Amino acid sequence: MAADNATPTTHALELRDLRKSFGKTEIIRGANLAVAPGERVAIIGPNGAGKSTLFNLISGRFAPTSGDVILNGQRINGLAPYEINRKGLSRSFQITNIFPKLSVFENLRCGVLWSMGYKYTFLRFLSNLHDANQRAKELMEMIKLDKKRDTLAMNLTYAEQRALEIGITIAGGANVILLDEPTAGMSKSETTRFIHLIKEVTEGRTLLTVEHDMGVVFGLADKIAVVVYGEVIAFDTPDKVRANARVQEAYLGSVVADEQGAGH
Repeated sequence: MAADNATPTTHALELRDLRKSFGKTEIIRGANLAVAPGERVAIIGPNGAGKSTLFNLISGRFAPTSGDVILNGQRINGLAPYEINRKGLSRSFQITNIFPKLSVFENLRCGVLWSMGYKYTFLRFLSNLHDANQRAKELMEMIKLDKKRDTLAMNLTYAEQRALEIGITIAGGANVILLDEPTAGMSKSETTRFIHLIKEVTEGRTLLTVEHDMGVVFGLADKIAVVVYGEVIAFDTPDKVRANARVQEAYLGSVVADEQGAGH
């Protein structure tokens, strides 16, 4: 189903009775969510709850079985990921997705070319694209990798590679950003620095992130969406979600129990 004309909305992203089945197995079972512009939302839930499937539906990797995904007032059901990206949504993945044999600067410049109107052209010398080069430089400073300008991406530390991927994710100017487990595999100190970086680079943008580290969730999110068995069972501020009896029973209680067990 192609996108239709813009629908009046105050939401940056909205899911309306979204469903996804694989064969006879229904993974997403009528998910509803409405995210305001500029909100930072963490999506949490037990393993197998459907969080990754939800991200794949939003970003266009999967087409919904039924229901709608509304981006900036426009239905995007059935559009290819690159078409959704051009409408203002960008996504990072659990596995770092960068150009390993290009430098930090070159990675970021690749990210800005299309959004600045250059598209895929080899008729210009990239060094002469002063606006694209300036934008890449600004992004490099924003993600704190300006001192690694000429370092090949494959030679960066893991945390630096994740920072570079976030830089590429926002390079196209998207106003809705999806981050899939952005702090996975990081040390506690790296995670703390990365939370600050995410807050800084997504300022003024709408952010959805899937995250298992509850310290990251409560430190980063304005609101939390709890997904259980393919449904959003709660969507509220961190304090209210923490106090929600249904959430405690379905998810947070098991997380606390796991943490207590790990301490013995």
